[in-house]
Amino acid sequence: MKGKTELHQTNVPMPISAEKVFELMDIYGGRADPFLFGIDFDVKYGFFIEPDKAFESGVYFNINGVGSNPSFSTKNTIVSLIKSPCRFIEYEKSFNLVHQNLVAGNSYLTNLTFATPIQINIGLPEIFERSKARYRLLFGDKFVVFSPEIFVRISKGKIRSFPMKGTIDASLPNAEELILSNTKETAEHNTIVDLIRNDLSMVASGVKIDRFRYIEKIVTHEKSLLQVSSEISGDLPPNYASNLGNIFKKLLPAGSISGAPKKKTIEIIHEAETHDRGFYTGVFGYFDGSKLDSGVMIRFIKNENGKLSFCSGGGITAKSILLDEYNELIDKVYVPFV
Repeated sequence: MKGKTELHQTNVPMPISAEKVFELMDIYGGRADPFLFGIDFDVKYGFFIEPDKAFESGVYFNINGVGSNPSFSTKNTIVSLIKSPCRFIEYEKSFNLVHQNLVAGNSYLTNLTFATPIQINIGLPEIFERSKARYRLLFGDKFVVFSPEIFVRISKGKIRSFPMKGTIDASLPNAEELILSNTKETAEHNTIVDLIRNDLSMVASGVKIDRFRYIEKIVTHEKSLLQVSSEISGDLPPNYASNLGNIFKKLLPAGSISGAPKKKTIEIIHEAETHDRGFYTGVFGYFDGSKLDSGVMIRFIKNENGKLSFCSGGGITAKSILLDEYNELIDKVYVPFV
């Protein structure tokens, strides 16, 4: 796209019910018609947009190079990001509540998140344009997503999921060995892999682990991080295209950002967290008429009455160390460009 793009802010679509999104996914999928969609964390509401109407709505997306490539006016080239994380004592209170439930056996893994107020010298459109991430979404002036995490990919009768669990500063000596040998991180990752494998088994047959705990590098404006993922796949039934909504309904919310067992863990999350996640840790994706690609909405900045917050978090297990989890929460507040 040549020239500078003006951001449309007034026409951003109002959320519709998650049930309506699922219904439209089934209809459009059965007709092989493209669509862009998103579902919030609690699977209560979402959005559904025909791709050629996204721009006029002020919604921009880019999924693995497919989608919008706007050029917004950028006044600042060097990014200044100031974080104001929650006080340690506030995090400790939520952590302890989660940890007590883990020790009691109510959950094996709980994803705990917070919203960190930030100040940044560029706007949401520029963050969208400059971010280096698989899944990017700009929802008018409401929020921006630049996520590295795949939710599911569907193509030619196959469904694949790539749960991501485990993060470490890449500059640490032997960082890859440290993250792969860490017993807490290993237990956390194993739990999520089992959960996702069970989730996929609800919609697919022949579910198997294709790759286990492989390393990916993410470059941010402050440092480079290593993150650990696995790949799980299964075979969908012949009529899967007309059941895309039903497939997502069974899989959501994403296991990697909730925990296990899912239902009880979500109850713990609602009790422990001090913010409403909304679209943060929900999913969004694009169906091109034959293939569907979707990402988890982590790495998320929201705008509430002109005040920006960066939502981040991590998985807590019975072996988690309070200070380490607090520092990981802060480490994940970054923009992925230099």
